[in-house]
Amino acid sequence: MASPSAGPAELGFVEAAPSWRLRSEQFPSKVGGRPAWLSAAGLPGPPELACPLCGRPMAFLLQVYAPLPGRADAFHRCLFLFCCRTPPCCCGLRVFRNQLPRRNDFYSYEPPSEDPPSETGESVYLQLKSGAHLCRVCGCSGPKRCSRCHKAHYCSKEHQSLDWRLGHKQACVQTDNLDNTVPDHNFLFPEFEIVIETEDEIMPEVVERDDESEIIGSMGEALEEELESMAKHESKEDKIFQKFKTKISLEPEQILRYGRGIAPLWISGKNIPQEKDIPDCPCGAKRLFEFQVMPQLLNYLKADRLGRSIDWGVLAVFTCAESCALGTDYAEEFVWKQDVTDAA
Repeated sequence: MASPSAGPAELGFVEAAPSWRLRSEQFPSKVGGRPAWLSAAGLPGPPELACPLCGRPMAFLLQVYAPLPGRADAFHRCLFLFCCRTPPCCCGLRVFRNQLPRRNDFYSYEPPSEDPPSETGESVYLQLKSGAHLCRVCGCSGPKRCSRCHKAHYCSKEHQSLDWRLGHKQACVQTDNLDNTVPDHNFLFPEFEIVIETEDEIMPEVVERDDESEIIGSMGEALEEELESMAKHESKEDKIFQKFKTKISLEPEQILRYGRGIAPLWISGKNIPQEKDIPDCPCGAKRLFEFQVMPQLLNYLKADRLGRSIDWGVLAVFTCAESCALGTDYAEEFVWKQDVTDAA
């Protein structure tokens, strides 16, 4: 990912990828599965990853690898987005930033290999290099552990109970093979790699205006005046929604738009945040827009169910303009949700 620029956005698309490509040492951008944590220390704990509305554990939605060129302390840098997927809430959102220098305690100084590893197993990695244990259900920090085997770790009693019902009750005595006996808890989103392309610099709305002028020029003056009158009465909301549709029409499968410091592409003129709505970073710096998640991602998440489910029009992530130093810790940033209903 590139850093601050007024140029075209970078677009993210989902692709299937082998599991080894989505591990932490490959510095992936990805959707779903368990988080591929960057720093193996200072992970956000269960209170930070609880839904701010209902208090239930949130699910990992996606991460974006976004280093900052010229910043030695952010040679590696990643943003992690979580959402509540527990009905009837399905509303809570949280996003975290982590960054590391090239020389650090967790990764080689050299770039990762592009070749697949010799081992081809699909084991779930539930302990980080720092020694930190991860929850068997969600892959987040797991400070709780099974009181019977003392080897299965969890973020919450809720996830411990879920794992117990779905197989740990039987697998608990097989402590030498726990990582290979993790069941499907129906909690994680489907996992994909996010691949990046730069948006076409030819603005489709400019082309449309040229075409429109040619069409109007061929019409009578009376019809031209009528069209001008209609345009004056077109609401700001209509224009913004039309811009949204036009902008994504050339790449309708985009699930993410990245551009640190560029303007977000809103789906509606309603519920657009003002500067006062974006809290400053605790370091004192302003936050600026960095990326947005598009509604097209919902098509890949298999989250539909009877009743309430996750939904959004735009998820816009704002991060510290200074990308302040964190050591190895994770800092919470800010996410703004604009619903599809705002465009109705």
